[in-house]
Amino acid sequence: MDSTAGNDTATWWVACLCAAWCGVCRDWQPQFIAQAHAHPGLRFAWVDVEDEDETMGEVDIVTFPTLLVARGEQVMYLAPIPPLDNQFTRLLARLQAQQAPDPGVPAGADALLARLREDVLPRTVV
Repeated sequence: MDSTAGNDTATWWVACLCAAWCGVCRDWQPQFIAQAHAHPGLRFAWVDVEDEDETMGEVDIVTFPTLLVARGEQVMYLAPIPPLDNQFTRLLARLQAQQAPDPGVPAGADALLARLREDVLPRTVV
C-alpha cells in the first residue's frame, strides 16, 4: 500500500473522528500520530467533526474517539474505539486481513467517506 497514493482503490485511510473539547481525544492524539509512523503504508488523518460539520452531514458522532478505517472507497470500520495502542494495532491487522467490512458499519458510512475524501482527509493527514 502506497502511503502517497491519493484516492485509488488500494489506499487505506485511518481517520480519528474527534472533537477539540474532548480530553480523551487530546490525550490520545500523540499515540495516534505514533501509530501513523508505525504504519507507513496507511494514511492517517485527525478530523475534528465540529470543524467539519457540513461534511459530516447526517452522521452524528456521539462517542469519542471514533475511528473510521477504509480500504479504497469502502468503509471497513466506523465505531468508537478505546484509545489503547494494543487494541488499535490488533484492529488494524484484523481489518487488513478481512475482505468485507465489519457488520456494524452504519448505513451512510461510504457516503461519509466520499465526502471526507473530497477535501477533509487530504488536509488533515498526520
